[in-house]
Amino acid sequence: IKQLLESETVDEGRLETELAILADRLDVTEECVRFRSHNKFFLEAFGASESAGRKLNFLIQEMNREANTIGSKSSDTAIAHMVVHMKEELEKIREQLQNIE
Repeated sequence: IKQLLESETVDEGRLETELAILADRLDVTEECVRFRSHNKFFLEAFGASESAGRKLNFLIQEMNREANTIGSKSSDTAIAHMVVHMKEELEKIREQLQNIE
């Protein structure tokens, strides 16, 4: 590998661009922020007196999407296990919502 790399010149600009793209693909900050936002809205809608079954079901679906994205971006097994747990709990909530509707 060292011999192969010795004959190659590295374009520093291209390397920086590729690293920035990789960092962006692995960053789950945006998904975490959206998940928390959906969760907050879910709790507010759940506490409201009016019927919010469809809204709650939609929010569970959105939280599940965010969890899926977090799981697909992460290569850390601890995070993958947490995502599986999150999805299990979201599924339990979704089932309970169907019983309420």
